[in-house]
Amino acid sequence: MSKIILKGYILVPEAELDLVKNALVLHRELTLEEPGCMVFSVTQSLRVPNRFDVYEEFTDSAAFEFHQSRVKASYWGQVSTNVERHYELIE
Repeated sequence: MSKIILKGYILVPEAELDLVKNALVLHRELTLEEPGCMVFSVTQSLRVPNRFDVYEEFTDSAAFEFHQSRVKASYWGQVSTNVERHYELIE
């Protein structure tokens, strides 16, 4: 088993920025409680307010797949539908 790293950024539509920022608080908490989540960091850019840098580490692909499934069925999954994702997955 090898660690899974997801890194990149998301771009949030300007009109949804407050909604996404508020939903991110619970999303972060729930993700960090997941089994196999080692690191979960989402940081808003100071220069580009609708850009958030993302860095995640999971112990293995099973933990990462669990996270992906949970997210799809979560409030965050609903709120972030229009978010543009730019990720790199490293195994």
